This record gives sequence, structure tokens and C-alpha cells, in this order.
Amino acid sequence: MIPRVGAAFAEAFGRRADGVWYAPGRVNLIGEHTDYNDGLVLPFALPLGVSVAAARRDDGVIEVRSRQAATAVTAPVDGGPVVAEGWPSDRAWAAYPVGVARVLREHGVGGASLLVDSDLPRGAGLASSAALECATALALCDLHGVEIDRPGLARLAQRAENEHVGMPSGPMDQSASLLCTAGRALMLDCRSGLSSQVPFDPASGGLTLLVVDTRAPHALADGDYAARRAECEEAAKLLGVAALRDITDLPGALATLRDPVLRRRVQHVVTENHRVEAVVGLLRAGAVAELGALLNASHLSLRDQFAVSWPEADAAVDAALRAGARGGRMVGGGFGGSVILLVAADRVGRVRDAVTAAYAGRGWAEPGFHDAVPSGGARRVTVPWQP
Repeated sequence: MIPRVGAAFAEAFGRRADGVWYAPGRVNLIGEHTDYNDGLVLPFALPLGVSVAAARRDDGVIEVRSRQAATAVTAPVDGGPVVAEGWPSDRAWAAYPVGVARVLREHGVGGASLLVDSDLPRGAGLASSAALECATALALCDLHGVEIDRPGLARLAQRAENEHVGMPSGPMDQSASLLCTAGRALMLDCRSGLSSQVPFDPASGGLTLLVVDTRAPHALADGDYAARRAECEEAAKLLGVAALRDITDLPGALATLRDPVLRRRVQHVVTENHRVEAVVGLLRAGAVAELGALLNASHLSLRDQFAVSWPEADAAVDAALRAGARGGRMVGGGFGGSVILLVAADRVGRVRDAVTAAYAGRGWAEPGFHDAVPSGGARRVTVPWQP
């Protein structure tokens, strides 16, 4: 992908790029819908991501093109929230890099020409938008000589998504893309911003973590995700806490809330934070094979308490477990996207066949499969024309 994006930049802009920057997508091992509740998450980076070839401009303009989108977008860096400008759907993808540029302008970043390429499936719940934001942020900072530490840059990329795309996401995706390292999962405290690297090597235990793209695309900015966040904020207000992270007496909290929907939302968030801590303990003990039950519990909670699962995800998890998978759950914000499955290496073929057959029996499109190998985070990439 790296030589390809450089060649595409030269063809599109008639000059050579100053460099290429890469940011990976992520899978969240566990800790879903906890990030915007000031909670705990445990993502790791995928060996799939977004590459951005870029060259500096000094005219205050950002021009963005993509090998995956037909529409090129040119916009001033000095501008307000993109979401307020009412861009048509064929330009919506560019709100992510333009939003990043406008947020970073406050830190001394100026214009640039960008050419984007990706091998991450869009709408699969693997943080393709965050990868685009992070690759763009690194490129712009390097091009304009701006130094921002990685945790700070993750928060700024999150802010761009919140303010310019209109997506009220938490900090997990951007933090994962920028901070993850190979062979590790990232234990991130979304309140303090503190993180630690947790050893995570499924292959050493004869296991594979399989990502299933259910082919049911999600669009989190369409309101469902925002509704869940609003419900959590309402529950926290009624319970007199800053965020659901602060609940220490779950039975007492559930007894206080009259709304059954809010009770279910609270139950998921509180128990999901406990599951993150339990998974970290197992990983530090080298007990990767014991994660299955916690993955299953997370999926059931997301399905029944948080109501963000979807039929293709439920069918994939059910078929995989019947075929011998140790555990599985939906990942991402929900309403479409992907599933992760923990599978013994010698059962991967059987599990893939079972999930594929379950989809065929329902008349659904064939799912996609990716081995989820914990990989390195965002970085500038050495390319042939650079020393």
C-alpha cells in the first residue's frame, strides 16, 4: 500500500509527496461503550490501516483525495465545524481529515495536500475513521514542525471527530491507533488518559483471534450511538455521579433508577469495566485461553443490556461457539460492523465454515475474515524516495 499511495499522490498532484504516514485500525478486545463513561478499555492495533501521502502547502488550504472515494475536497484550514457546513454525502468522508486540520490549526498547523489509501474495510467497526484522523494528524504535525505528544494528539483527533463530524465518540479509537505496540493490548483509563501495555500473544497459546466482518455496515453518526451516550449521561446525573465509571454500588444504583432502560445501560457499563480488569489479569497471568467466558459475557451484555448488537453479529457468535470457538463478541459501537472470535488454531477452518454456512442459510452476504494480530501503532513510513 505504501508505494501505491506515493504513486497515486504524484499522479493526483503532479509532484512528489514529502512523506507517507500510516495509522492502523483497531479491535477492542473488551471494554465497549465504556470510553465515554470515563471507563476502561483494552484495544489493540490491527495489521490493517490507512496511509496518507502528504505534502506541505503554505496557502492555508487542505486538499484531500482518496483512492477509495471519487470526490476530491478542497477546504480552508481556517474554518468552523464541518458538520455545520452541510457537506453532501459524497464529501462526508473528508470531514475527518479536514476536521483534524482545523483543530490542529490552533497549534500551528497549516495547509497540505493529502492522498489517502486504506486496506481497512469501511463500516466494519474497526476504527477506519480514527485511523484516517491519526494518519492525517501525524502528517500535518510533521509537515509543519509541530510537536504534540501521542496522548495529546489522540485527544485532539477525538475532538475533531466530536466537533467536525458530529460523532460524540470517546477517546479509545484514536488512542489505540496512536499508542498501541506490537504484541500488546493497550489498557487505557479513559478518565485519566493513563495507559499501559499488556502482553497479548494468542498464537503463543495455540489460539487465533479471528475478526469477522459481518458485512452489515454501521453508521454511528446517525443517532443511535449518540442516544446511548445520552442515556448514560442521564443515568449518571440521576445517580449524582460525574460518570458511570464512579458507581461502586451497582445494586444500589439499579434500585435508585426507575427507568428500566437506564438500569440496563448502567448494568452494562459497570460490569463491562469489571470485565476489562478481569481480562487484564488473565493476560498478565498468561491465561489467554481463559478469555472466552468474558468475551461471551460482554456480547450478551451488549446485546441484552445495551441493545447495540445486530442479527448478523448474534448469528456469527452463535455459529462459532457451536463449532468450538472459545468465545466471541461484537466489537465497536454496534448496529453493524464486526465480531471477534477466540478460536484454537486447529479449529479456525471449522469455525469459518460454520459462520459462512449460517450466513448462507439466512440468505446473507458471505462474511469476511481477518486474523487479528496485535500490531504496531501509527508512524511515519520510510518510502523508496526518502533516505
